[in-house]
Amino acid sequence: MRVTWPLAARILLAGTAATLALASCSSDKPADQQVITVSAAASLHEAFDQIAKEFQAEHPEVQIAGINYDGSSTLATQIVEGADVDVFASADERTMAEVTEAGFGHEPVIFASNTLVIAVPKDNPANIGSLSDLAGASTVLCAAQVPCGNASRQLLENAGVELKPVSEEQNVTAVVQKVAAGEADAGLVYASDVQDEPDLAAIVPEGADEVVNSYPIATLDENPAAQEFLDFVISERGQEILAEYGFGSGAAQGNG
Repeated sequence: MRVTWPLAARILLAGTAATLALASCSSDKPADQQVITVSAAASLHEAFDQIAKEFQAEHPEVQIAGINYDGSSTLATQIVEGADVDVFASADERTMAEVTEAGFGHEPVIFASNTLVIAVPKDNPANIGSLSDLAGASTVLCAAQVPCGNASRQLLENAGVELKPVSEEQNVTAVVQKVAAGEADAGLVYASDVQDEPDLAAIVPEGADEVVNSYPIATLDENPAAQEFLDFVISERGQEILAEYGFGSGAAQGNG
């Protein structure tokens, strides 16, 4: 005799089967998998994408939920206001200090360095060759509170050059994009930002070696996976990746 189940019972059985199927799928993931979130300066985008890829290959038990790239000052504000972040990598020590002095994070470690260059379109239509040429050109800078903006102003002041930028951007990536799009004659950016930009050329200005940004990184909580990520960044392989993307070496020592 054929038994016909009531509709409600059939729905319940189907739901139970689906739940068991999902449970079976979820059991494929390591039960002890750790999750971390990272906030990193915009200039680190390509390098940290590669670092994250290789880190996760070596540490399948760790999931990087996401890397938030933006201007360091923006990221610092987010952290102080309560953003859920396990690791913070800043483009300068001043911005990192804003976070640590507010009671967030452990002792930072310097892991990389960067210097400024003048980014111009490949054909350099404004014929820019030095910092003094920027005074008569349409120039884009990072905003003063952003590490690249602070360094740019130091470099210009040291050279005795005054200029009015056509725009001030909240991160160095925006400066690169405007110059590459032909919206400005030039911009002051990090050497690492121009290295792989086919539409841009880099002019190393006099005095650039006297204005060097040191990049600190710090864990912001007790998550052991966050420390593992930091350790990978300062490891030999992590430093090789950073060098491949145009960064100078860091001291890899505590920065009190």
